[in-house]
Amino acid sequence: MDWGMKNRMARLIRPDGHCFFLAMDHGYFLGPTHRLEKPGQMVQPLLPYVDAIFVTRGVLRAAIPPAIDTPIILRVSGGTSIVGQDLANEGVTTSIQEILRLNAAAVGLSVFIGSSYEHQTLMNLAGLVNQCEEFGVPVMAVTAVGKELEKRDARYLSLACRICAELGARAVKTYWCEDFDKVVESCPVPVVIAGGPKTDNDLQVLEFVYDGIQKGAAGVNLGRNVWQHDHPVAMARALRAVIHDKATPRQAYDFMQSLKAQA
Repeated sequence: MDWGMKNRMARLIRPDGHCFFLAMDHGYFLGPTHRLEKPGQMVQPLLPYVDAIFVTRGVLRAAIPPAIDTPIILRVSGGTSIVGQDLANEGVTTSIQEILRLNAAAVGLSVFIGSSYEHQTLMNLAGLVNQCEEFGVPVMAVTAVGKELEKRDARYLSLACRICAELGARAVKTYWCEDFDKVVESCPVPVVIAGGPKTDNDLQVLEFVYDGIQKGAAGVNLGRNVWQHDHPVAMARALRAVIHDKATPRQAYDFMQSLKAQA
């Protein structure tokens, strides 16, 4: 691994081996998602508590202050929408020149293994790795499942994560599931947990993050369970306590409650 690749990975995954990425790329297929209508305003108070933000180039240019120190993971796949026929029909939207111009610490794209567009999206990944490796930019593969949530089991996710790693992804974002250790143990690159749909059970979110970390995940890439929360900063700080400070779910939950009471 060359110095540039090592440097970018070190900016994303902290010295304790863990990471907290804030996903805010949802608009690329969902449009103006609830509480993400003004992404610049949403993210500003959260920046001190996250290790990187996952964002599209359009929102990055339009809404993110260039003076921030927070690393950028650039969403570089798209071409579909929630009202279209198939979310899996994605292509690569961003050139390597654009990635370098925007000084991204990493890039991310979705693959849809088991879908009608499996080959297309895996070749998207392989082609992107070919370009990014030449310039020392890590690629994070996202094991997306579209609307087919029943695919979130250890057997399927282990298959998807391993294939992404075999094609050269430097990290893989995937869903938490029962027996998550089987997913992590069979993937030779860092595994980052996706958040999925918003839930109103804060303790449940902290519990699956804690379980994933205990079973070997490098960290999380959460979005809606943070910025759709009524107290997003408190939630972000609670998650950070689990990820970086070794707090238990109950300790982090109590910490969040105390922050909410002070607000």
